[in-house]
This record gives sequence, C-alpha cells and structure tokens, in this order.
Amino acid sequence: MRKTIAILLLSLLTMTAQAQTDWFRLLRGTLKVGQALTLSDAELANIVKESVDAMDRSNNVCNESNSYTKRLRRVTKGMVDADGIELNFKVYRTTEINAFACPDGSVRVFSALMDLLSDDELLGVIGHEIGHVALRHSKRAWREELLRGAASDAIGAFSDTWANLSDSFLGNVAGAAISAKHSRRHENEADEYGYEFLKKCGKNPWAIGLAFKKMKELEENSSSKYTKLLQPFSSHPDFDERIENIREKAEKDGYSCM
Repeated sequence: MRKTIAILLLSLLTMTAQAQTDWFRLLRGTLKVGQALTLSDAELANIVKESVDAMDRSNNVCNESNSYTKRLRRVTKGMVDADGIELNFKVYRTTEINAFACPDGSVRVFSALMDLLSDDELLGVIGHEIGHVALRHSKRAWREELLRGAASDAIGAFSDTWANLSDSFLGNVAGAAISAKHSRRHENEADEYGYEFLKKCGKNPWAIGLAFKKMKELEENSSSKYTKLLQPFSSHPDFDERIENIREKAEKDGYSCM
C-alpha cells in the first residue's frame, strides 16, 4: 500500500500543471460520485427544495390574485398530500407547454399548457404527475441525475459539499430530472395511482383518460409548432391502451366517461 501511494505521489509531482488540474478534477468527481451513492433522503430533500426554489426564482410565478393561479387552486382543491408528501402548486407564466411534480410535492404548471386544456384535462395531467411523486419515481430520477452530474467534468466548478451547490448545477439537475423518461411500468403505475388519488380527493378519475385523449389529439393534429412544444409529453407511450384502461376502470366504478 505504501509503495502504491508513493508511486501515485511521484506521478503527481511529475505531471504538468494541466495534468495535475485534470487529476484533481477526476479525484474530486470520484469523491462526489461516492457521496451521491450514499446521499441520504434528508440531503436529497434539501437539494430538491433548493432546486425548486431556484426554479421559482428564475420563472415568472403567477401571484395569488392571478387568474391562472385562481383556476389552478379551484382545480386542485382538496388535493393536500400524496402518500404523506405535502403538495404545493404554482403556475409559471410562460409560452412553454409543460407541467411537472417534484419529490418534495412541488407541482408546477405552465400557463401555456393551461391554455390548451380544460379543467378536467388539466386535473388528469396533474393527477398522473403526482403519481410519479407518491410512488417515488421522481425521487429516483433526481438521485440518478445527481449521480450523473457528480460524475461530469463540470464537477470541478462546484462546491465539495451538497449544502453549497450552485444555482446552475441545481438547475441542470432539476431540468434533467424533470425531463427524464419514465419506464413503461412506471408510467402505468403512475396512471393507477393517479386514478385512485383523484377518486380519494373526490374528483372524477376519468380526467386522466381525458388528458391522454387531448395529448394524443394535439400530437396527431396540431401544427409542427405545437408538436415541438408538446415534446415533454411525447414520451408517454401507448395512449390508446392507457385511455382504454382508465375508461374500463372508470365505467366499472360508475363514473361518466363523456
């Protein structure tokens, strides 16, 4: 062991300045990867919160008197928590079309998406996204993206501690985690959870089927401009099959599927 350490130190002393810098960056990244693998739930929760706070600061968040916020409050009334995770909702005023939910229960809906959807369709999108949170799919995605970020060359620019990550790093991780594609199994599980969640909240769970019908329609019939804007939802596979699954459950439970 001593001989190995001595060889490493000798090699380091004989490196060029740039090579030494690269070596230290690699070592630092390796250490950070190790930290990511052992990241506690509490540490991950803090990172998610900081990331959400950073996203809220960098976006135009509609205030409580805004019509978009009032509509979202009305649609989500009674939706307080999902499997013990407290939910909070905000609207970003933007021309982008998206909605996402984070492991801490933060649900963010883009105003442009709200412009395209009815209240029931919007409810369906939100219910499905909350399913990914309650089932910890989103948590897994965030942890994986942190691991990827820790392994990247750019790690040399960031702090050695999780408590002092830069906004740019948090933003990159958040963006990647939010846009990460879920497996087919996870999508189906989120459908199931979202359906039962909406039922529990006194909502018509067929809303999820309506949301999928609308997304399918927009993908097939909208202009190329909208097709590009709808890319965040294009990873959701087999809309027809999933719509029928929700329809069968809703009709069996006595809900209207009009």
